[in-house]
Amino acid sequence: MRNARTTTLAGLVLGLVATLTGPGATPAHAAIGPSFVDNFDTFDTGRWYKADGYSNGSMFNAGWRADHATVGGGLLNLSLDTRSCPSGCSGKPYAAGEYRTTDLYSYGRFEARLKAVKNPGTVTSFFTYTGPSDGQPWDEIDVEILGKNTTQLQLNYFTNGVGGHETVINLGFDAAAGYHDYAFEWWNGGTINWFVDGRLVHQENGSRGPLPTHPQRIMMNLWPGIGVDSWLQPFTYPGHTLTAGYDWARYTKY
Repeated sequence: MRNARTTTLAGLVLGLVATLTGPGATPAHAAIGPSFVDNFDTFDTGRWYKADGYSNGSMFNAGWRADHATVGGGLLNLSLDTRSCPSGCSGKPYAAGEYRTTDLYSYGRFEARLKAVKNPGTVTSFFTYTGPSDGQPWDEIDVEILGKNTTQLQLNYFTNGVGGHETVINLGFDAAAGYHDYAFEWWNGGTINWFVDGRLVHQENGSRGPLPTHPQRIMMNLWPGIGVDSWLQPFTYPGHTLTAGYDWARYTKY
């Protein structure tokens, strides 16, 4: 668990993802999506889009490039390197990949099989988000693996912009050494349950604050932080491309 100052920074980071607009930003008021399974054999433009040509704000030290989210052969790969970013990326020194759904999704089970990046200063994520760009309050449910310690998983949620519900789980394995299944169930009855490889690792029932209620986009991204060293540790580029892999993603509507 981090102190209050760092918790606030962490909340701002992913919350900035969809509040900012830029080239390629998805229009507000998207449809509510059905159940699906995507094995990432091809880029399904009806379900997903790739962030391109903008940045998510001051804590993200990278701009998004569509070519840094590649799909095919049963994998989605999100990469991070020093390639220049198109105009609109505010002069960020790194480029990275982000993948998000065109639709919003409500109560159900959200799952992905992924392999994280091991490098201090980075975040590999699988999460849901909505906010002002969707004409809604900021609601969010997070699965994050911090590159400073890939034997741990960080969980969180935000309701109407209020976070501070972070929990750190010891995985018992290195999330950067192989693919594992990460999931959460978001129930209308008032709970969020998080799972790792089918095992329940954490539950929130609203006792620490109201749970999200608004439909959200399913998102995945890889990025380096700046100005949040107390949370992520300093980022140093290792001299080669960093890649987070996603084997599949699944949503089951409840």
